[in-house]
Amino acid sequence: MVEPEERPSVAGQRLGAPESMGISTLEPGQRPPTMPPGRQISIRVQMLDDTQEVFEVSQRAPGKVLFDLVCAHMNLIEGDYFGLEFQDQRKMTVWLDLLKPILKQIRRPKNTILRFVVKFFPPDHTQLLEELTRYLFALQIKHDLACGRLTCNESSAALLVAHIVQSEIGDFDEVQCKQHLLNNKYIPEQDTLMDKIIEYHRKHVGQTPAESDYQLLEIARRLEMYGVRLHPAKDREGTKLSLAVAHSGVLVFQGHTKINAFNWSKVRKLSFKRKRFLIKLRPDLNQSNCQDTLEFMMGSRDCCKVFWKICVEYHAFFRLFEEPKPKPKPVLFTRGSSFRFSGRTQRQVIDYVKDSEFKKVPFERKHSKIQSNSGLSPFPPRLCAEGQGERNASASGQQADSPIGHTQVTVENPALQRYTGSLTSQTNGCRNGTHDEADARLKPSPSKTQAEHLSTGPVSKSPQHNESPSAGRVMVNGQKQSLSIGQSPDGRQPSPLTSPLLTDAGFIRTDDEDEVRRKRFPTDKAYFIAKELLTTERTYLKDLEVITVSFQKSIGKDEAMPDSLRNLIFANFEPVYKFHETFLKEVEQRLAQWEGRSNAHIKGDYQRVGDVMLKNIQGLKLLTAHLQKHSEALLELERTCRSSRKLEGLCRDFELQKVCYLPLNIFFLRPLHRLMHYKQILERLCKHYPPTHDDFRDSRAALADISEMVVQLHGTLIKMENFQKLLELKKDLIGIDNLAIPGREFIRLGCLSKLSGKGLQQRMFFLFNDVLMYSSRGMTASNQFKVHGQLPLYGMTIRESEDEWGVPHSFTLFGQRQSVVVAASSASEMEKWVEDIKMAIELADKCNGPSAEILSSSFTDNKSPEESSADQESEDDLSASRTSLERQTPHRGNTTVHVCWHRSTSVSMVDFSVALENQLSGNLLRKFKNSNGWQKLWVVFTNFSLFFYKTHQDEYPLASLPLLGYSITIPSESENIHKDYVFKLHFKSHVYYFRSESEYAFERWMEVIRSATCSSSHIRSLSRKEPHAY
Repeated sequence: MVEPEERPSVAGQRLGAPESMGISTLEPGQRPPTMPPGRQISIRVQMLDDTQEVFEVSQRAPGKVLFDLVCAHMNLIEGDYFGLEFQDQRKMTVWLDLLKPILKQIRRPKNTILRFVVKFFPPDHTQLLEELTRYLFALQIKHDLACGRLTCNESSAALLVAHIVQSEIGDFDEVQCKQHLLNNKYIPEQDTLMDKIIEYHRKHVGQTPAESDYQLLEIARRLEMYGVRLHPAKDREGTKLSLAVAHSGVLVFQGHTKINAFNWSKVRKLSFKRKRFLIKLRPDLNQSNCQDTLEFMMGSRDCCKVFWKICVEYHAFFRLFEEPKPKPKPVLFTRGSSFRFSGRTQRQVIDYVKDSEFKKVPFERKHSKIQSNSGLSPFPPRLCAEGQGERNASASGQQADSPIGHTQVTVENPALQRYTGSLTSQTNGCRNGTHDEADARLKPSPSKTQAEHLSTGPVSKSPQHNESPSAGRVMVNGQKQSLSIGQSPDGRQPSPLTSPLLTDAGFIRTDDEDEVRRKRFPTDKAYFIAKELLTTERTYLKDLEVITVSFQKSIGKDEAMPDSLRNLIFANFEPVYKFHETFLKEVEQRLAQWEGRSNAHIKGDYQRVGDVMLKNIQGLKLLTAHLQKHSEALLELERTCRSSRKLEGLCRDFELQKVCYLPLNIFFLRPLHRLMHYKQILERLCKHYPPTHDDFRDSRAALADISEMVVQLHGTLIKMENFQKLLELKKDLIGIDNLAIPGREFIRLGCLSKLSGKGLQQRMFFLFNDVLMYSSRGMTASNQFKVHGQLPLYGMTIRESEDEWGVPHSFTLFGQRQSVVVAASSASEMEKWVEDIKMAIELADKCNGPSAEILSSSFTDNKSPEESSADQESEDDLSASRTSLERQTPHRGNTTVHVCWHRSTSVSMVDFSVALENQLSGNLLRKFKNSNGWQKLWVVFTNFSLFFYKTHQDEYPLASLPLLGYSITIPSESENIHKDYVFKLHFKSHVYYFRSESEYAFERWMEVIRSATCSSSHIRSLSRKEPHAY
């Protein structure tokens, strides 16, 4: 271990960090507590990184003032998990009471060093929403290993040390690794495990410090001694034991072996009397001779009281929804202790961080030789392929030549925004991350520093952004660094929901002067309908290029794709692409004539578009055979990928490229969706024209032709949309191999809370026409959801149970083998789920009962690992954790499933279809809540998201904004948006204003965005399965 380093400093001023206040225990908008008057005293606090800081506080200040100063000094938001401990005059280690004056607890403050350590250990480290918090927990694990408090077997110890070494020195170098282990002792028996540590370290190439912290906590939380602080005691027979407290209840140890556990749900009362510590249990109806009071003898009354206090605090922190209220003071005499838990409960901490927005401040990893102090990586840190930070290095400008490594990037809102960091920047983040020719996966070396980076879109890939005059240099941690495009002058990166194109910096503004110079377009509604045809056709052609150009180039002549499949795909897509290329040119020419930008002398002949539509739809009818082959190509591609792992890998790598901004199989359905777009456009055109209009006849004839094609291909479209959704869910789920079975139809997915012995736990539910599955977010770097249970719908009943359980919006599902109580986030969400589940049960009952496949795949034990009563450490678990980064494939962390998880909402199959069929493209002006100018962007709406481009010629989007959970409204007078055709998107504290060029465009954008933010009824789902009457 590194020797403690005494480094006095003034409170609130950390070496190399900007001044900032990150108060842990204050509500939003509140200031730090005012210092009571009186003489100032200096108190030394030893941090988890072995440094010491000196804080000046009033001699009359309570403990909370000092604790808040420590949290503010570190810019720590989730400070409620930590505490300050010290040795009192009796040489006992006790916690600083936040309500009592400091001097009443510490008699000689000059000679006392308080230690800032972890106080509450949560069972699941993914509940820690801040990277800084996880880093501090990792330091605590490191301390516990070194002092022998965290005991484990040799394999576990070696693996833990390997992750610590990876976070401190980076990728494996044998000489450097051996020297580092000789200079630093992490575990008592380190010398005998040297070879095993080196072997494990060799496997962690490309792992960033944040990812190492995550894996370290993942392994540590499975150990029996994780977070355990032993308090010596004896039972009634005088046997030496130890008591401990954990999130689940009171534990009993003999040596380092747990021999008993008393869950909070079984404990009626905890008390102490002199040296006796008493646990009173609730009566067990199944055991008549059960002892209801357990007695343990401890060293002294003070030992009993210290342990009783920490039990009270653990119970309140993990079991209560809010801080307990203080008891009224008695008038005459007191009975018992007045001690109570002070601070936020875990539930309040999580809600507070999710609902608040913070300015994220960088932090320093003291022992790490890797310059990775950004605090950016969302958990699980490895959302994407290995080396996400390295491959996105170019996103911060020309950093490769920087003498200090990479530019520091930070993010606002450490909870929801950083959860969804890769959700909203998905165009080149996890899903579309790399495998470009430049392949920015910089292989780290000991001589070069690294940094973690948020994937903010390949802005710097384009020359105009690299050479942007807005790129400057800023001070971060006391050093000059490059200011990347989209980064604010204060050196912080805004929320992922505003990156990179959704930022004020680095882009040309379109202000009022530019608007005045803007060309006055025709005012006829038919013109704007024709313009929608033009803008969406441009996007559609780009989508076809994903298959015909990018995918074909990526696959090349690789033998993994059979010639028959190659011909089936490209021979049927290329004729369609060439046809629409010509169609687009004709529409562009007609719009240019309509706007008066040509030499045509008689404008009236060109103020129409029905004739162009009629001509080309008649030509498109000749390609019906090719359109029908597209679904066959998708089926064959999936079948071949199942039999060829190499082809599956090629397709997966292509999906990670930035040009593939949606799942690959969605592009195979684009031609069928485009037919729906044409029909909608022609319907609006025919509705607008009077029967006497010159263009009405051609428009009506074109509508009849396209309606005929839609009817012909409608059944295929419904089946392929369902098949595509099953394939997409297959990538998001682990623990089930037979998701896409014949006859299975997807109905709804979303987030519900499942009632278990630990209370309400967040789960992701997937409803099909034969089974209801529930899962939790995986603990591995793949970021997938692990299926914990499958409930066959055959014979299931459903009943609202809010009154029975006292949980709002709850209902009970009674299956043949299992009953489950779940709760929705709102009454509307509950109504959607109950309606769809009832419909699915009716469909299942009409069939011949559950298939053997579902019954065989139903779990005998539907409890998740964290719900089981005992969580024993096993070599299999550790091996799985150790090799997860090697086995798991890069996975998108920005799919609809993840958005629903983070925003506690749900979507149905109808919603998916509407979001895909309601595609819209065009130019919009964008403005922030606190900015003055407007930025002109090319925006594409599809698949519940807005994708942002600089111009329509761009090959790939620069950023995206998932709309699930957002609300769309019109700005109020108080917002001072004195412009026409403006709509407002807002989700919690995130607000964006968008301005369209016409009333028609404004109404269309409002319509399609509402289709993504407002869920559709399942009634429409039933009606969609029948051919429309055109």
